[in-house]
Amino acid sequence: MLILRWLLLPFTILYTLIIWVRNQCYDLGIFQSKSFPVNTIVIGNLAVGGAGKSPLVQLLVNRLQQRYKLATLSRGYGRKTKGFRMVELSDTVESVGDEPLQFKKNHPEITVAVDENRAEGIEILQKDHDLILLDDAFQHRKVKPTCSILLFDYNSIINPIILLPTGNFRDTFDQTKRADIILITKCPPIVRQKNKDRIAQKIRRHNSKASIYYSEISYLPIKPLSSTISVDNLSDYSVLLITGIANPAPLKEYLNSSRISFQHISYPDHHDFHAKDYKKMVSTYEEISNEKKLILTTEKDSQRLDITQLNNIPVYYIPIETHIIEEDSFLKQLEEKLNH
Repeated sequence: MLILRWLLLPFTILYTLIIWVRNQCYDLGIFQSKSFPVNTIVIGNLAVGGAGKSPLVQLLVNRLQQRYKLATLSRGYGRKTKGFRMVELSDTVESVGDEPLQFKKNHPEITVAVDENRAEGIEILQKDHDLILLDDAFQHRKVKPTCSILLFDYNSIINPIILLPTGNFRDTFDQTKRADIILITKCPPIVRQKNKDRIAQKIRRHNSKASIYYSEISYLPIKPLSSTISVDNLSDYSVLLITGIANPAPLKEYLNSSRISFQHISYPDHHDFHAKDYKKMVSTYEEISNEKKLILTTEKDSQRLDITQLNNIPVYYIPIETHIIEEDSFLKQLEEKLNH
C-alpha cells in the first residue's frame, strides 16, 4: 500500500499545484472571502480527518453555550440531502451526516445545522445567533472567520508533510499562516521539550503570531447502544472493535494499554455499513470463544450502525473527550478574539 501511494507521486504534484493556485487566488483577492457581523469560529485541519475536531467542537459548546446563543454548522459529510438543513433529534445519518447528528444528541438544547456552502449557512443562522462554530471549514475560504483554530494530530506534524494521494494532507503547510490558534491534539502523556521545539520551529516558518497549545484525549466509560448487560470491567470481555473513522490508532492503543483483548474490523472514515459488513461482524463475533464478549464501536460510528442487523449482539460505544493542557489560557485568548 505504501509503495502504491508513492507511485501516485505525480498526482500529488498536480494536486499540490492546484491547491497552491487556489490559495493564491484567495490571498491575492481574485477570489473573495466574506466576513460576517456574527462571531464565527472555524475549526479545521490540513490533513484528512482524525485530528479531533469533533471533540473540540463539543468542548467549546460546553464552555461557551452559557455566554452565547450558539450554533454549530457542518457540511454534513456523507448525507444524501443538499443545501441548508436544521438537524433534529429525529434525523438520520442519511439526512444530516454522522457528526452533526452526534452533536445534536449530545447537545439537544443548541442549534445544529448543515450546509455544504458555509457562507450561505451563516447567512441563515446569523439572524438568531451570536456565535457559530464551523466544523471542518478551514479549507472553506469563502468565509473569513472571527477566529481560526487549526488542529494537527501530534504524530502528523512531527512527520513529513506530504499531500494527497501520496500523503494524508489535503492542503499545503504554508496555510498554517491563516490560523489564529494552533492546537496539537492526541498528544502522549509527556511531550518532550525537544519535540515541542521542533513543532514550534516548523510552525513559525509560516506563522509567527498564533499561540500553540497541546491537548490529550481521554476515553470515558462505555455506553450501551443495544444491551441490558452491565459491564463492570471491560478487561473481562473479548471485544470485537468496529471502527469507521480516519485514525483508530489511539483507540487501539488505549485498549491495549488497558489490557483489553480485542479483534478489530476497520472501515474507511464515514463508512456506510452494508449487509455484507454486518454479516462479517456477526460471523467474526460468533467465532469468539469467550462467553463474555461484546461489540465496541466509537460514538461517531454508533450513529451509523444499524443494530437491528446484529442479531441482538450486545453493542457498546466509547465516548471521547479532549483536554487542553492550558485550557484557561486557550479560552481567554479565544474570548479576546471574539470580543475584539
